[in-house]
Amino acid sequence: MGTEITIKTLLENSPDGIITARQITESGMHRSILQKLVKDGELYRYGRGIYSHDTALYLLGYSDRTPAKYTMTFPKGYNAPSLKQENIIVKRVVPDNYTLEIIEIKSPCGNPIKTYNLERTLCDIVRGSGSDIQIVNGAMKRYAASKEKDIHKLMKYAGQLRVKPKILHYMEVLL
Repeated sequence: MGTEITIKTLLENSPDGIITARQITESGMHRSILQKLVKDGELYRYGRGIYSHDTALYLLGYSDRTPAKYTMTFPKGYNAPSLKQENIIVKRVVPDNYTLEIIEIKSPCGNPIKTYNLERTLCDIVRGSGSDIQIVNGAMKRYAASKEKDIHKLMKYAGQLRVKPKILHYMEVLL
């Protein structure tokens, strides 16, 4: 079977339109074929990043503002020069915190994507600079008013991510 036919078959059999490097290797092709297809614009390469910060708030329904640039988090040491060309804001965290509370949700187009859960995302947006204070305040107010809030989980992550005083301040004011 030819390369194009194999790729087409893999895509047709994929429920979400995604093929992996492992699938390519198992089909007897060299992984470099993926690089060529990405370079030619026939495929889009997803990185190992997790949607985070303002982007995650939007995807989770806690911000009405569509991000101008997507924010993604990668483990420290992950080199992602091509992502900067894709107009993505790159954040890096220590490996222990990288995998903290990753969830899978549906994108607005219905594709599965990985993002951080709400409590982790709230900790991320108060952690550093870059998030609009109106977005942060709005998300915190929505969270405080939510019946699904988990303050214990929020405080646990705030401690691990070293933002407990900031989170406590928001929660004291809003609750």
